[in-house]
Amino acid sequence: MFKLGQRVVIVADSFEQGLPIGEYGYLIARDRNPDSAFAWVIRIPKIDKHIPVVDEDIALEEQLLEEEAQRVSHEALLDYALATRNEALFRQLMGMSDTDEANDEPAKESMEDFIRKVNLKAWI
Repeated sequence: MFKLGQRVVIVADSFEQGLPIGEYGYLIARDRNPDSAFAWVIRIPKIDKHIPVVDEDIALEEQLLEEEAQRVSHEALLDYALATRNEALFRQLMGMSDTDEANDEPAKESMEDFIRKVNLKAWI
């Protein structure tokens, strides 16, 4: 996934090292020591330090931009569906189907079935 020399963005600080989240860094080494929890060593030019990090703490800039573009387009489609009152598009974007609506309604049972269930529970 990552290659040496790649520009990465710090997205988390799992080991609470005081990493500047949202800043850029460059991969300068791979830590292959099996006793180490860290996988990479990055250089952060803004603070002029070399810091070991795990894979979960860094992400590629292209990947973050792609995720943000997908999120923005999804929100724009939702706004469009709401503005035009397009229920089918809204349900599709929200992952809902017509069967979900049917499951939300309580099952209609006859009065006799209801009384029979109540009587059975009363005897137990």
